Amino acid sequence: MPSKPRWLVRPLPEPQALARIHHLVDRLSLRTVCVDAGCPNVGLCWGQGTATFMILGENCTRRCGFCKVKTGRPEPVDPLEPLRVAEAVAALNLRHAVITSVTRDDLPDGGAAQFAATIRAIRERLPGTTVEVLIPDFKGDIQALRTVLAAKPEVLAHNVETVPRLQRRVRPQARFERSVGVLKQAKEIAPASWTKSGMMLGLGETPEEVKETLRRVREEAQVDFFTIGQYLQPSREHLPVERFVPPEEFEEYRQYGLSLGYRYVAAGPFVRSSFDAAAALQAVGAAAVPANPEVPGDGSRAANDNGAI
Repeated sequence: MPSKPRWLVRPLPEPQALARIHHLVDRLSLRTVCVDAGCPNVGLCWGQGTATFMILGENCTRRCGFCKVKTGRPEPVDPLEPLRVAEAVAALNLRHAVITSVTRDDLPDGGAAQFAATIRAIRERLPGTTVEVLIPDFKGDIQALRTVLAAKPEVLAHNVETVPRLQRRVRPQARFERSVGVLKQAKEIAPASWTKSGMMLGLGETPEEVKETLRRVREEAQVDFFTIGQYLQPSREHLPVERFVPPEEFEEYRQYGLSLGYRYVAAGPFVRSSFDAAAALQAVGAAAVPANPEVPGDGSRAANDNGAI
């Protein structure tokens, strides 16, 4: 693996800010993708009083080559989990809540009903908070997708993760065409919701493949928002990093994406789908997300390390 360049150095987070989120998550028996997926932004986001909640347990039914989330026998669905997520969102006074999950191929609806229940619980507790859900592909089940969209999230996200050529190596139980199909169906079912996708770089893709992937997702599914970040190997058991992409190349992809008609593109070494997620809505004027008055910023406008939002 190549040596990490200087632009991948992060400052140490504030311990007291991290402790506040740790205590809240532990008290409510919740999980966050920040910790379970080993996100490099955890210090920044938690330090600013925001987190991305991961529902439906800690064990995923799939084993992707890039992902740190555990694979194992899934837990029973907890009917009270949506209420606890809503309590956490209220405790943090979030103006934009991002909810994701492990993949639950063991469930008939893939966990769609739990996503919908969580959206409704947040709406009831905090009517002014916008909600973004980062969903699995539900094995292409359109009824499961309808269940989630019926709860009217402002943003429905599903990541293609990598270029078509590398799909089998990176996420062997998924397919690029199925992911694009989910995004296309979401736009057709609920045109009022914004759709979003994203991918990682550094897994062996070429610049031409990155641009072709951006083009296909936009043209075939009319996706509104797109995120592009650097893949970082979570352990020696995961796929190696083939290349660290420089900030100026990320900026080139951002500009190219905008030229294709995306309403918002975030691209940079530390960009992740759920990081600074409210910025996309702000960019299109769909939501005014004021700073959290109880913490020093809620992450809604935090810049990543190459200066892009």
